[in-house]
Amino acid sequence: MGIQGTILVVDDEVRSQEALRRVLNQDFEVLCAGNTNDAEKLLEGEIVHAVICDQRMPQESGVSFLKRVREMWPDPVRMIISGYSDSEDIIAGLNEAGIYQYITKPWQPDRLIEIVREAVQLYRLQKETETAGVDVKATPAHIKKVVSVKRGAAKQLYDFDRIVHSAASPMRNVIELGRRAADYDISVLITGESGTGKELLARAIHYGSARATKAFVVENCGALPDELLESELFGCKKGAFTGAYQDRIGLFEVADGGTIFLDEIGETSPAFQVKLLRVLQESEIRPLGAQRVRQVDVRVVAATNRDLEAEVEAGRFRRDLYYRLAAFPVHMPSLRERPMDIPLIAEGVLSAVKTSFNRPDLRFAPAALEEFSRYHWPGNVRELQNEIQRMAVLADADELRCPPFAGRRGGGRRAAPAIANGKLNGSGSLKDKVEDLEKTIIVHCLEKYDGNISRVASELGLSRVGLRNKLSRYDLKKHGKGHSLS
Repeated sequence: MGIQGTILVVDDEVRSQEALRRVLNQDFEVLCAGNTNDAEKLLEGEIVHAVICDQRMPQESGVSFLKRVREMWPDPVRMIISGYSDSEDIIAGLNEAGIYQYITKPWQPDRLIEIVREAVQLYRLQKETETAGVDVKATPAHIKKVVSVKRGAAKQLYDFDRIVHSAASPMRNVIELGRRAADYDISVLITGESGTGKELLARAIHYGSARATKAFVVENCGALPDELLESELFGCKKGAFTGAYQDRIGLFEVADGGTIFLDEIGETSPAFQVKLLRVLQESEIRPLGAQRVRQVDVRVVAATNRDLEAEVEAGRFRRDLYYRLAAFPVHMPSLRERPMDIPLIAEGVLSAVKTSFNRPDLRFAPAALEEFSRYHWPGNVRELQNEIQRMAVLADADELRCPPFAGRRGGGRRAAPAIANGKLNGSGSLKDKVEDLEKTIIVHCLEKYDGNISRVASELGLSRVGLRNKLSRYDLKKHGKGHSLS
């Protein structure tokens, strides 16, 4: 199973220290201190999951020391070990120092290991549920039950079958790839424009995998400077840098046994990429300011709206890190690449809006859905959700007739140009008309950028591979500076 956590043993008797170390050393990293001063120095330099302290020591009692630990380092789970059963000490320990367990001597090795394992589990569950620093009164079994219920609900909510798509949608292939990836412990790189649902797919992969009973944590790598990002992911000791006011357990450790989703991975700096690469190669982290590394078992799912292959060629993203992350790449199509799904997604969003806005009779006017299908959706599903909420707020009646996209500004958020040959006004299915519109948009961009595939792909928010597939699908062939629809 490997090292499960770091335990600090505080006892003035060396023989007692060694006895505890021998029993716990196989499953835990054990730090020993013969007095409270040495113990505080270790707490200042290491991230400790649990403290086992002797009650009767020459300098001060264990309860007195753990009361101070509670104030200065509230995260470690605190335990007293003693050969005395003074009821007043026990009551003081529980009430003043937030003692989790009072272990009596002589202790049984198997029972001791079980208690310490539960203490480390409690530490991690508290971090996962963001209850660190609260009095340790809930049992590990209770917190584990609460977390288990939440994970069960998440597993149902983020099942692959809950991802909305039609039978003809390109999402069918994406979901199949996601199901296959879930069955194997392999790193996944999800690419696609902002708002396409990359995190939704990542959650489905996690909850469809053998790691579903463990944590799924998320970090937006583009939102923080390097030092704060390292602190968030790898942890830090109090005082490790300006603004580090307390010990912090990193998200990699919170996700131990589970999955971490690194969103916007393409926004990270080369300096941070080196540190992340080491974590992925060695499966170990070193919290900022800490002296020791700690092992972690985490599956990484990363996502980006950038073309990482182009970033690698440009020298902005490390090639070795790219291959570590992209062991199993999956591309999320944009909403304009799946127009057949727009009515289904819109109805699903409206259903949620009806509940949250307490307006059960809301419905779309046919013209509104037609407008949805004609729009370019630069913001993808996220923009669609926002637009439907806006329509509901502005609607005086139950039928949503408010013209979508009213009052919008900015070139990327406008409706796609109309088709000059009038096909939109002619006969044909919605699917045919949407394809005609998409073809015209691509032709327009090809002419605009003189056939430069990279610039056209960037303008349309597609990967080069995605654009080439569409060129092939619509039989768009280059002829010098022009392009024909042939």
